[in-house]
Amino acid sequence: MQHNLRIASLAAVVAAALLTQSALTQSASAQQWGTLKGKFVFDGPAPAPVALRIDKDPECCKVKHNDDSVQVAADGGLANVVLYVRTPKVAVHPDYEKTAKDDVVIDNKTCHFEPHIVVVRLTQTLLIKNTDTCGHNTNVAPLGDTAINPLLPPAGEFKHTFRRQQNLPFPVSCNIHPWMKAHVLVRDNPYFAVSAADGTFEIKNLPAGDLEFQAWHEVKGYLEHTGWPKGKFKQSIKAGDNDLGTIKLSAALFKK
Repeated sequence: MQHNLRIASLAAVVAAALLTQSALTQSASAQQWGTLKGKFVFDGPAPAPVALRIDKDPECCKVKHNDDSVQVAADGGLANVVLYVRTPKVAVHPDYEKTAKDDVVIDNKTCHFEPHIVVVRLTQTLLIKNTDTCGHNTNVAPLGDTAINPLLPPAGEFKHTFRRQQNLPFPVSCNIHPWMKAHVLVRDNPYFAVSAADGTFEIKNLPAGDLEFQAWHEVKGYLEHTGWPKGKFKQSIKAGDNDLGTIKLSAALFKK
C-alpha cells in the first residue's frame, strides 16, 4: 500500500514538473519580438576635421588620425551614438544565446583604438589586442568594478571579464600615446546599438511591449532630444519592424 502511494506521489511530481515546463515553453513561444531602427543626423554644418597631435613612436604611429569624437557623414549621418535598453530584467530572445560567451575585441591599431565605441555583455569577454609594432597600454577603469591597465607588446593580447553592469560608457585610454581614446559600455543584456558611419542603427529581437531606452554620445553625454529628458525615452515595441525614422540632433549639442 505504502509502495503504491509512493509511486503515485512520484508520478504526481513528474506530471507537475512536465506541466510547469510546458507552461514555460508556451510562455516563451507566445512572446513576440520586434526590431527598432532609425538614423541619427547631425543638424547643422559638419565640424571641420581636427588633426590629433601624434608625437611619439613615429615609425609605429605614422598614420595620421583626426579627432573622431564627432563623426559626421556627407549626408549628416552621426556615428557613434550609443542606444541601449534601460528596462531591468528584460526578456532576451533565444538567438542571443549564440553570442553570449563571445570575445569582443578592442584593438590598438595604427596608434588608434578600433572600434572607437565598444559594447560588451557581462557574459562576454573583452579581448584587448595590439596589432601595432610598438607597445601600448590600455587603461580600463569601470565604475565600481576592477580596473586594469595591461601593457601590451607588439602582437600582445589580454582578456578581461567584467563583474558589474555600467549605466554609462566609460573612457579607455593609452598612457603611452595620450591621443588614443575610446569608450566601453558593459550591459547585462544584448539590447544595444552604436550608430554606424551613416548614422543608422538597429536593435533586433526586442521583446514586444513598453521599454525604456537611453541615448548617449561621448561629447554630450546624455543625448537629449525632444521628449528625451537626459537622453531617456519610452517606446512601445510591436512585433516586427519599429522605425524611429530620422532623429535630428542640433549641432549645438556637440560644442566642446
